[in-house]
Amino acid sequence: MGTAQRHEAPEDGGAARSTVRWAQGVPDREIPACEPAERAFGEQQRERYRPLWVEEPARRYRMPDPVRTAAVRAVLITAVTLIQAVVAFLCTMAGSWLAFPMVISGVASTVVATWAAVDVWVTRQVWHQRYGVVSEPSSTARALRRERRAARRRERAALREQERIRRRGGSGQLSHS
Repeated sequence: MGTAQRHEAPEDGGAARSTVRWAQGVPDREIPACEPAERAFGEQQRERYRPLWVEEPARRYRMPDPVRTAAVRAVLITAVTLIQAVVAFLCTMAGSWLAFPMVISGVASTVVATWAAVDVWVTRQVWHQRYGVVSEPSSTARALRRERRAARRRERAALREQERIRRRGGSGQLSHS
């Protein structure tokens, strides 16, 4: 949405909801009650009030549930892996006996985090394959389909014509020779 469109956008959504309390004159607990002279000034301000933002609809669709689940799992596993890496580094710097087990578990966690990232990708591909791949056929494929449909239409029209001639009692030929 461009700047010009934002200025012309109707005040609905969250912007309208946030101004309801202010527009109704409900006092805020933090601000002392205003005097009658100040009230006229407040009404002038209210007339030229513009919301700070206008809610816009999301441009991208929501991720499918299985893909979102896999993504959340991958993020959690990656977070744990990063925490393990930091703990392993700190234990190494401190010379603790825990450094070696933490490094080994960090390597294992890295393998699991990689698997989780691949799982998100595979789950997304499987979902798209099962429930509708977003693809646009090329112009060549579209032309071939168009030709096949036209050929099927011609065949059906020829069959209908033959049926019509047979129903009239003809021998299936257009002229008697």
